[in-house]
Amino acid sequence: MTQTQTVILDKKQIAHKIKRIAYQIYETNVNEEVVIIAGIKENGFLFAKKLKAVVEKIAPIKVQLCEVIIDKKEPTNPITTSLKPEDYQNKSLLLVDDVLHSGTTLIYGVKHFLNVPLKQFKTAVLVDRNHKKYPIKADFKGISLSTSLNENVAVIFEKNNDRAILE
Repeated sequence: MTQTQTVILDKKQIAHKIKRIAYQIYETNVNEEVVIIAGIKENGFLFAKKLKAVVEKIAPIKVQLCEVIIDKKEPTNPITTSLKPEDYQNKSLLLVDDVLHSGTTLIYGVKHFLNVPLKQFKTAVLVDRNHKKYPIKADFKGISLSTSLNENVAVIFEKNNDRAILE
């Protein structure tokens, strides 16, 4: 049996969603000099890099990237970040991932950052699948998509061929 794929966001649409989210980040942080964008390892971090580039292009805000390493199969395992807690303490922080599936990864990521006092804490995803196991929402999202439970959404970041697909 072959698996069919439907493109739900193409390269141009993803670029548009990133630009829109970048403006939302700027509007939310208009009085900040520095914003931390913490991307969940792999695609979340790639998404964070793309957001950083656009935010710095449109706003006078310095964006500091933070990679968040979460074991997606065992999210209760210790979470590590590329920045030390004192580097993001009392700053505005945005936790990002590519797809919000069940909410497990995002909620454990949020839990990790709650151990440090922050000035402001927001979340962003490119695709919100609307099938949450936990009561978590994304403050900024590219697209909300109602899928069946057996469908999977994958975001693929490739040079000149970014896309989000429904498998």
